[in-house]
Amino acid sequence: MFIVNVEGAIRKDNRWLIIERSNKEEHAEGLLSLVGGKVDQEGNSSDILESTLKREIMEEVNIVVKDKLQYVHNTSFVTDKGDHVINIVFLCEYTAGDTYPKSQDEIENVYWMLTDEILNHTHTPIYLKESIRKAEKSLSVF
Repeated sequence: MFIVNVEGAIRKDNRWLIIERSNKEEHAEGLLSLVGGKVDQEGNSSDILESTLKREIMEEVNIVVKDKLQYVHNTSFVTDKGDHVINIVFLCEYTAGDTYPKSQDEIENVYWMLTDEILNHTHTPIYLKESIRKAEKSLSVF
């Protein structure tokens, strides 16, 4: 059984919204990441991935993104605890809100970073680099 996780590559003024994961997190603590979270079971529902992502973005960093989300890519991985995860990344456009680490148990800091800053940062894992590169390519059709 997989855990389904969604992440948003949020863009504003040529910068990406990047979080530094809290050291309290069980997976990838202290690393840079996109904003997102696990999809909860909701029974019968429509657009569960999109609604989950919008809720997670508001809960974690206090911002709203436009309704139109564009699929970027998906990956799978196994956490340090052995959980199998499917991760789905969407391109999002910032609409409103002042960003801050609203969920301090999950997020240490929030940054608006240029692509090169993310790709060259010492705390950027390879999977974030891949997501940012693919999101960057998706901008032309967004």
